[in-house]
Amino acid sequence: MGMLVDGTWQDVWYDTDKSEGRFQRENARFRDWLSTDSDDRFAAEPGRYHLYVSLACPWAHRTLIMRELKGLTGAIGVSVVSPLMLENGWTFKRNEGSTGDQLADRNFMHQVYTAAAPDYTGRVTVPVLWDTHHDTIVSNESADILRMLNSAFNDITGNHTDYYPAALKDRIDAWNDRIYPAINNGVYRAGFATTQEAYEEAYDEVFAELDHIDGHLASHRYLAGDTLTEADLRLFTTLIRFDAVYHGHFKCNRQRLAEYRRIPGYIRDIYQLPGVAGTVNFDHIKTHYYASHTMINPTGVVPKGPATDFNAPHHRESIGR
Repeated sequence: MGMLVDGTWQDVWYDTDKSEGRFQRENARFRDWLSTDSDDRFAAEPGRYHLYVSLACPWAHRTLIMRELKGLTGAIGVSVVSPLMLENGWTFKRNEGSTGDQLADRNFMHQVYTAAAPDYTGRVTVPVLWDTHHDTIVSNESADILRMLNSAFNDITGNHTDYYPAALKDRIDAWNDRIYPAINNGVYRAGFATTQEAYEEAYDEVFAELDHIDGHLASHRYLAGDTLTEADLRLFTTLIRFDAVYHGHFKCNRQRLAEYRRIPGYIRDIYQLPGVAGTVNFDHIKTHYYASHTMINPTGVVPKGPATDFNAPHHRESIGR
């Protein structure tokens, strides 16, 4: 765990002293956008862009799912970091589960950042969308990358399935605005809190929103109705990790998601979509959290469980119809 300061790597943990024990996530620094206009700086072209991801990271996971759903596996390459994130941050150690850096054979993810901005200051996160023409980072904001993959390559691939349709934008945005602080970031706010007050505040928000979602799913197959949208993908990558990691490791332990009435079927519904299961890697997920966060789990022991069958029937086909 660490960050770059003026282009130099420093092994430092998050500073929660100034925020009364509350974990505060840094905003993304690279926010350019792919364009369907061939004359623009970042024109959408097959084979030009590359994703740097962690299979453990829920933020990177959402971009991998969109890449699968939109049929972009042949158009956008991927480099996977190793699950362990210790004194050098994300690494490309092939003997620890990484594919290696498929573009430049770098050793560390922070070298990708300094290749784009030699004096970069900030956290080194995934996912990263890299442009091989200009040798720079287009974006390290997962929400933006998700939307770019959703639309920028449609005319190239012929896949016009829209996971952010105009008719549902307000509904999707409203869900995203609820899910991000309470659940996506909420589990981290609980897990990385360094005061009891900060932890309980996040814990309460996590379960209040999970309760709300479970009730909503009684009459809606997906968050925005009977159509899968980006809001579901953004939620799914946190939910799929919850019982294995966040319940115990991040102390979100009021109950497991398996104990809810509708959320388990909802998770299985999305997991069973073509291509999604292949993006889920629990070896990477559990190794990363339990063996990397030594301040939370000093022994580095990785639990074997839980045993969950995500291929069991979900029975949600007719909900809301």
